[in-house]
Amino acid sequence: MNQLDALKQFTTVVADTGDFKQLGAFKPQDATTNPSLILKAVQKADYQPLLASTVAQYRSRPLDEIMDRLLVRFGCEILSIIPGRVSTEVDARLSFNTSATVTRAERLIELYQAQGIHVDRVLIKVAATWEGIQAAAQLERRGIHTNLTLLFSFCQAVACGQARVQLISPFVGRIYDWYKKSAGAAWDEAASAGANDPGVKSVRQIYNHYKKFGIATEVMGASFRNVGQITALAGCDLLTISPELLASLAATEAPLACSLDANAARGLNLPAVSYDEASFRLALNEDAMATEKLAEGIRAFCADAIKLEQLMLAA
Repeated sequence: MNQLDALKQFTTVVADTGDFKQLGAFKPQDATTNPSLILKAVQKADYQPLLASTVAQYRSRPLDEIMDRLLVRFGCEILSIIPGRVSTEVDARLSFNTSATVTRAERLIELYQAQGIHVDRVLIKVAATWEGIQAAAQLERRGIHTNLTLLFSFCQAVACGQARVQLISPFVGRIYDWYKKSAGAAWDEAASAGANDPGVKSVRQIYNHYKKFGIATEVMGASFRNVGQITALAGCDLLTISPELLASLAATEAPLACSLDANAARGLNLPAVSYDEASFRLALNEDAMATEKLAEGIRAFCADAIKLEQLMLAA
């Protein structure tokens, strides 16, 4: 049995891509997209007709609506291949606007429903800012399920659990990147690998907290840099993995053991934790890594959204 098939015994495997033509080979349950992945896809020859036809059909509409229709077009293509859910992201430029995030999310769901897609097959991705988390809480109460992304800290995860969001995506690789860069020449790759990887440790802390306190929010590790980070989180609720790393797992037959255990987590002696807005903002501010990576991630998604708009205007 290869490692990808072994991983599927413990964890729901999700493909992290906008390149839906790659999905069939790996048979993931779900798939995730983001502005950067969609931008990357539409620059490939295979997907340029999809961009062109969407723009041509809706050219008279506002640019933000054309963007959402393009995202939903990709989502529908993905859902025709996978059995589960697709995650589609609200424009990152709304990351600090609760009401606008809710409105945009509702439009995305309406567009999916107009294509015959049931609401339960879509997760609306929202950045895990305080405003984004409050938007997600409203959406969940309205029956729209959410995936809180750009999550780097324990306080973000706790606040998401309090908001009863469907799923969170802690970014393993970007946490690893920050600590490696911060350590500089002192970084010891071997000593910081596997279970000792700072991104892996962050997800394990969140997973244990959720299972200990019966929080139903799903934990989906994301943003992996290497196979070792993935195998160290075998047993996590879900893991979203790039096609390149899915291929690496499929090509490897080394043994794979379950690393996270919900029953063991329930027996841990952990303190109950909760946040209001003020304590959340302070906790996030005190975490330099999370503060920097959250801001950096939002900036990057905003920049890619603008690039995607420029491609639509040129189409």
